[in-house]
Amino acid sequence: MFTTTVKSTTEEDISILVQKDNHSWNYLCDCGEASLLTVKEIQNIKAVFISHTHIDHFINFDAIIRHQIGTELHVIILGPKGIAAQVQSKLKGYTWNLINQNSITYEVRELISANYYIVYELKPPIWELKKVKEVTNKQVFEDKEFSVSCVLLDHKIPTVAYKFQEKEKIKINIKKSDFKPGKWVKELKEAFENNDKRREIIIAESSYTAEDLFYLLEVQLGDSLGIIMDHAPSEKNHQKIQEHFKDCETVYIESFYLNEDKELAIKNFHSYAAKSGEIAKKARIKNPIPVHFSRKYKSAQIEQLQQEFYNAFKSTIV
Repeated sequence: MFTTTVKSTTEEDISILVQKDNHSWNYLCDCGEASLLTVKEIQNIKAVFISHTHIDHFINFDAIIRHQIGTELHVIILGPKGIAAQVQSKLKGYTWNLINQNSITYEVRELISANYYIVYELKPPIWELKKVKEVTNKQVFEDKEFSVSCVLLDHKIPTVAYKFQEKEKIKINIKKSDFKPGKWVKELKEAFENNDKRREIIIAESSYTAEDLFYLLEVQLGDSLGIIMDHAPSEKNHQKIQEHFKDCETVYIESFYLNEDKELAIKNFHSYAAKSGEIAKKARIKNPIPVHFSRKYKSAQIEQLQQEFYNAFKSTIV
């Protein structure tokens, strides 16, 4: 299960920390100004997911650098085309004569499309931008417990929306049988995962065919999380969101403007409250959360914006 925390206040830029239960690492989505983000949380970041590099989504990357140097970590940074050179520029803006090459390694993945990215590597103190490889894969990040895919939206520039998907878990319900737990449980799960129906499973010196024991197994669907930042309220964007985030458990979605500022939203390639709520409903998102509001709004207007979002989400007919 994923736990998400918005690390920026409503007066700050957007930054969302993603954590996985029983998991050592943190994952950061966007690097806006975020006073609630701690040094310890930064030092446990394994990957940073950048939607785009407008200043309100990337300005706090300097703080990430500052607190990760010396940790000797391999940190992955994902973002749209051009982000590798931008990360390098951030790094080369400082003097690094007192650190060694092993202080940290940044792997930058430029997401050219939803299933194709270019990998670069940066190491101190020179921070040479080294192209490593090109990858074609629907998963832009993979962990043994979850994977991350993406879709590129239009914000007058490409902006990346990410979907975290926990892998299915196979549980055994021994109560359905008279068997006792043993190594056969692991063997049965392996047979199920590999569709090896004819595999021999030995339980208490008796032999069984794996397929005959599959009734003991239950597939537990994994948790899912979406992070959708700046995007124009266009039909093309909405179609991509519907397809990629369909039935997602929790989604944080940009709702930059009040409904009364709809024309301003369209002009500036941002979404507005009612439209974000509407598309969340159409995508059958179970728990949508509006985020990233225009800083021109005061607290009362933000409450109004949130209400407009949830009114649209509840009233939309799919």
